[in-house]
Amino acid sequence: MRTTGTDHFKTGLQMGLLMLIVCVGLLGADAKAQSPQTMAALPAASAGLTAGAEARPILAWTEFCQSYPAECAFDRAEPARIALTPAIWSSIVAINRRVNRTIDPVTDQEHWGRPDRWDLAEDGRGDCEDFQLLKRRMLAAAGLPRRAMRMTVVIDEKGEGHAVLTLVTDRGDYILDNKTNAVLPWAQTGYVFIKREGQDALAWVSLGGASSPVTTANR
Repeated sequence: MRTTGTDHFKTGLQMGLLMLIVCVGLLGADAKAQSPQTMAALPAASAGLTAGAEARPILAWTEFCQSYPAECAFDRAEPARIALTPAIWSSIVAINRRVNRTIDPVTDQEHWGRPDRWDLAEDGRGDCEDFQLLKRRMLAAAGLPRRAMRMTVVIDEKGEGHAVLTLVTDRGDYILDNKTNAVLPWAQTGYVFIKREGQDALAWVSLGGASSPVTTANR
């Protein structure tokens, strides 16, 4: 069969369209494969905690602030809330997991020979508040506003005093905890929230829970 210039043109056009379809399909598949690695889904928005009147701080926190004043200081010019983005959420989740995985849990009595001492787990060992203080230091180094990351005292599932880190965000208050790698809205933790560091002064504020524990000394 004799072919014409028009036939050659049609054949070339069909081949070009076929290659374009294949390339677009490959690009789409590659984007789908990469999306879970480059973007973390943001959590659903939820209601935040309501801070109340000034509350008495944990004594061990006061001693910690005397030893590490930079860890307790905050700047009122900083944002009071973290504006969550997929990248920031991914960093929060990763740092929570990393600290939980690398710190050896031990009570202050076993570690320091005293009921309660707040520290930064610099020797790789610590209890609940030491985990959270280290997480806050790492998150602050990553650029998150310290003013929006507040040490918090709760009563846990055992009825004991426990320390967690509250992240005040534009999607609600989320809790970093050494008992779980999940970063949960405060209302889903099952804890009774007692008090936390304030956002406007070097002081603590009540969260309306039961009477405060004297220490946060469990693992």
